[in-house]
Amino acid sequence: MRRIAVIAAEIFCVVGTLFGVGVIGTRVEESSGGALAATATLIAPAGPAFSIWTPIYLGLLGYAVWQALPANAVRERVRSTGWLAAPSMVLNAAWLLVTQQGWIWVSVVVIVALALTLGTLVQRLTRETAASTLERILLDVTFGLYLGWVAVATCANITAALVDSRVDLGATANQLVAVVVLAVAAGLGVLFARRLGGRWSVAAAMAWGLAWIAVGRLGDEPRSVATGIAAVVAAVVVLLAAQRLRDRRTPSGESSPRLRAV
Repeated sequence: MRRIAVIAAEIFCVVGTLFGVGVIGTRVEESSGGALAATATLIAPAGPAFSIWTPIYLGLLGYAVWQALPANAVRERVRSTGWLAAPSMVLNAAWLLVTQQGWIWVSVVVIVALALTLGTLVQRLTRETAASTLERILLDVTFGLYLGWVAVATCANITAALVDSRVDLGATANQLVAVVVLAVAAGLGVLFARRLGGRWSVAAAMAWGLAWIAVGRLGDEPRSVATGIAAVVAAVVVLLAAQRLRDRRTPSGESSPRLRAV
């Protein structure tokens, strides 16, 4: 049942993605009245940032097939995460379908649920190391990237909902709030490093999203040097936090299994 649920969720995720990229629906940046466009808010990443979905979606597809193989189905690491992987795919598709309807605040609820689901899933992956390189790529790397990107996207989504609700504190105050939001994102990166053993996949995805926020604010509208610099600093903090955790050694001098994770 778990394996079937994951495959069904992956199919639903593909359908939702077709809506999100505009094949059978409206592209995300054009949905919800443009509230989620790259130039809509100070926390919106520039357009190229969303290319990170390519490795994530390919990883999810590979994972759905891999976890269905009998040899993998009985492993505790796969069993303990499968029932979280499936709803993460469903929530991802649900977010895309909700934004098609312009329900921006509902999309906030969905993406927060998605972030919590992924956080729980990746934390369970720290209990045991991957048994093979393929497992490491399809489970650890895929869901690490997924979590890191969704963490940044959640901050952007909440900001978009507020702006769409006509919350405007003025030019200076808006930039100050944006800096605070980016500080929160950096804090999440540090928390993830501590709780998840300094996983590079999580840190890299967060740094990627934050870096493209910087690109958007320094090179496109709405321009904000303060926000751009804060985004760069946040990205560096996230990467340094992951590196610091990975540099820690066990008393024997060997890296612990948890810190060797990607």
